[in-house]
Amino acid sequence: MYSNLITITMNYNEIIKSSPVVLVEFYASWCPHCQRMTPIVDQVKSQLQNRVPLYQYDIDKNEAESTEADIQSVPTFIIYSNGVERWRHSGEIESKDLLKKVEEYM
Repeated sequence: MYSNLITITMNYNEIIKSSPVVLVEFYASWCPHCQRMTPIVDQVKSQLQNRVPLYQYDIDKNEAESTEADIQSVPTFIIYSNGVERWRHSGEIESKDLLKKVEEYM
């Protein structure tokens, strides 16, 4: 699960401003809903073809970022546009719906 993650060296505020549109996922390794979302997130990431960066945060390893983003449940997806939160969804979501939402802000 989450084998293609990169190490993030920027702080959360820098991350959300790092590109005109940014997709962030907060998850937990123990969460069954998050585990079911893994192939869906991978599919969306593939379809976006690096046009929109996707950052993934394990809430147990990134407590400061989880607090800053006011994460109440996982998985939670947030779309930022120019550093401003534009959309948030907690729970499972279909790949086509997540992709459509991201593309609305591109």
